[in-house]
Amino acid sequence: MASEQKCGHGSPLQQFVLLAKNLRGAALVSLINRMLETPGVYTFGEFLDLPQVKELSKGPDDGYSRLLELFAYGVYHDYQANESTLPPLSDAQRNKLRHLTIATLAANTQCIPYSVLQTALEVASVRQLEDVLIEAVYSDVINGKLDQCKQQLEVDACIGRDVCSKDTGELAQTLKSWCTRCDSMCCAIESQVHKVRQSRDCLLLIQQQVHTEEGLPGETEQRVSYKSTSKTKNISSPKH
Repeated sequence: MASEQKCGHGSPLQQFVLLAKNLRGAALVSLINRMLETPGVYTFGEFLDLPQVKELSKGPDDGYSRLLELFAYGVYHDYQANESTLPPLSDAQRNKLRHLTIATLAANTQCIPYSVLQTALEVASVRQLEDVLIEAVYSDVINGKLDQCKQQLEVDACIGRDVCSKDTGELAQTLKSWCTRCDSMCCAIESQVHKVRQSRDCLLLIQQQVHTEEGLPGETEQRVSYKSTSKTKNISSPKH
């Protein structure tokens, strides 16, 4: 269900990566704040791998390092639970974190009840929730529709998020299970194809036998003779 996010040289993320290579301290913190507000930037793994970004965790600006990781791997509730130890969010950053939370939910569930979304995003009203969801759709975070009658979000696709190193084992197991199911499906299809071919060959053999029997001279003459005799008997039968 997840869709790819472009990370080429022309992508917004790549521009921030290039800018960060020559920055330290307050200038780097300012760039991080800008990046977390910029539309279209929803993955941060490449930025987190920069040496100067890793150094943030060892200094007075370590809160921004943890905030970056939260945007990369976490959800809105994680920020609320640790708000006192993290830098404050602007309105744009808060909305983006909510969008990322929606993407996480959408990756696991195709139909998400409004009640689940309201709890996860910590919004008070359905109207506010729908505004956030509409923003997420127009930002290409998710592709889907709002079902107001059933009070749920129906998801067709969503963006992919960064994968934390501790989750790679689970991801590998998921891919392994998927490959196993694909192999089983291929075997089942091959078995059905073999049965169809056997049925076809059997049918062709029967058709050939029928054509061969219809073409035998003796049998054909007997059938013609029988038909002629029957007609003669019918003609010569006396009328009562």
